[in-house]
Amino acid sequence: MSVPARRKSSSKTKKGRSHQALKKVNLSKCPKCGKAVEPHKACAFCGAYKGKETIKVKSKKQKKK
Repeated sequence: MSVPARRKSSSKTKKGRSHQALKKVNLSKCPKCGKAVEPHKACAFCGAYKGKETIKVKSKKQKKK
């Protein structure tokens, strides 16, 4: 097996890893409730997807004082 002739500099190493950076998540509004939702996923708040209710969302219980 061959060995690299020279050490790879830190800038070259970082440039090679540039495609591994995290990408910004695109959010859209839920047509039913208006909350921010990831595309192609059901709304976690109201359970709607493409204007139809697809999942039943449990309501949060309120704390008793």
